[in-house]
Amino acid sequence: MIIKNKRATFEFEILDKYVAGIMLRGTEIKSIRNGKANISESYCLYIKDELWIKGMNISEYEMGTAWNHEPLRMRKLLLTGREMKKLHAKVKERGYTIVPLSLFISERGIAKIEIALARGKKTHDKRESIKERETKLEMKRHIKLR
Repeated sequence: MIIKNKRATFEFEILDKYVAGIMLRGTEIKSIRNGKANISESYCLYIKDELWIKGMNISEYEMGTAWNHEPLRMRKLLLTGREMKKLHAKVKERGYTIVPLSLFISERGIAKIEIALARGKKTHDKRESIKERETKLEMKRHIKLR
């Protein structure tokens, strides 16, 4: 199960990618396994030298009881100390941000999130991305017709 953030590659220029763990509650992992999560509106921020993800929507688990989780709560991301320091130094610079790219379940059954150090694209860069996407679709259609 992979949940992707398609807007991230359109809105941002991806510089570095990292895989981070997420601190979740019991019903949250069950909802993710059912594919009931959305990361398109989410972003990452530093609070007291810890990396948090905000805006990630994990729907409530249908079979959950009174112990069900809050869908839009902030969740802590887990990275190595070296990666945290490197990302924190880059984010302090102007124009850099950390965006989530995909949410997936690892081979061991653990929820992981792929995050990226990114820089916002300008309008003309977005137009180029649209042109590239359209030419790739043209090529695929042309190949299928043969």
